[in-house]
Amino acid sequence: MRSVVRLLLLTTLVVMISACASNRQEEVLPEKTYYENAREAMNSGNFNEAEENLDALETYYPFGRYAEQAQLDLIFARYQNLDLEGARAAADRFMRLNPQSEHADYALYMRGLASYNLDVGLAARYFPVDVSARDPGEQSQAFQDFSELLNRYPDSQYVADARQRMIAIRNRMAELEIYAARYYIKREAYVAANNRARHIVENYPTSPVVEEALIILAETFRFLELKKGSQDAIALLRSNFPNSEAFNDDGEFDADVLKRENRSLSSVVTFGLMGDE
Repeated sequence: MRSVVRLLLLTTLVVMISACASNRQEEVLPEKTYYENAREAMNSGNFNEAEENLDALETYYPFGRYAEQAQLDLIFARYQNLDLEGARAAADRFMRLNPQSEHADYALYMRGLASYNLDVGLAARYFPVDVSARDPGEQSQAFQDFSELLNRYPDSQYVADARQRMIAIRNRMAELEIYAARYYIKREAYVAANNRARHIVENYPTSPVVEEALIILAETFRFLELKKGSQDAIALLRSNFPNSEAFNDDGEFDADVLKRENRSLSSVVTFGLMGDE
């Protein structure tokens, strides 16, 4: 019985000591201390430590003197930590809590920047990744964020960079379409390839892949025996890219990007329509 009592007393003592140690570890620091620790960590490139201090500052002093700046710094710290979804969430929170802030343009810009890089991820930083083959969802979100920035804050210092990124996004979207067109050509789904190429010409006329799209249009129209469509595509190609390699030395259209096999035209059309669904 005595040993049981001693064991209980010892267990209670251990729990009390652990609780005291835990209380010491969870001691709340002054607001300024958290902020200065976070700034010092960011200046030294230690964004993990910066994020910990900023989280603590928000937790213990949500309406304090440094609250707004801490929220902005948290966006940046998470972005630098490659926590892009976290950075986007922090930007959303800042704009929700500070809709009239003079720094709202920064939060909106950073939200777009996080989305801009989100679909690439860590793998692309170390391994070759064909960006044009990826899901364009995050790129579309980034485009919307940057577009909103240009509309709401036309004089913002971030507008110039946002505009350039919007151009890059449109080029990526066009590259995604040309990637799909090439895939359909390999599968001999020429109607589907034609649809993708036409989408590029109509929606991304300044994209670097427009020349290839016009060549695909001309070739697929010709294969599908749509003479006028092929002639129109060749005329556009000649007008915009007179030095294209699709023209031979005599200036005649002489491209052959299609892999032809002995397949009936009806089967090609049917497969093309199914492939583009």
